[in-house]
Amino acid sequence: MNHYETVFILNPVLSETQVKETVAKFEEFLASRGAQMVSKEDWGLKKLAYEIQNKKSGFYHLFEYKVEGNAIKELETEFRRDERVMRFLTVALDKHAISWAERRREKLKTKKA
Repeated sequence: MNHYETVFILNPVLSETQVKETVAKFEEFLASRGAQMVSKEDWGLKKLAYEIQNKKSGFYHLFEYKVEGNAIKELETEFRRDERVMRFLTVALDKHAISWAERRREKLKTKKA
């Protein structure tokens, strides 16, 4: 299993329940492919650096997970099919990126406490 991180931006006109349903859909998709979810983060509504589909903001979400490589192509196909997703980026993490992600998660935990 390889370690991946996916960030995706959802359309800002979606309601809170629609956003949750969309995120749950992609979580279930990964789980059905045997993915082990390491971390999920909801970054909320953020302003975009440039307009995408005439929108100036979007709901950002990050998934960090372990899965076989062939599932990534299927996941990205699902992102392209869903009109609620404006952009997405999947990155394979090496050992340095994994340790950085762990430190970032620990820093977030201490901020919330």
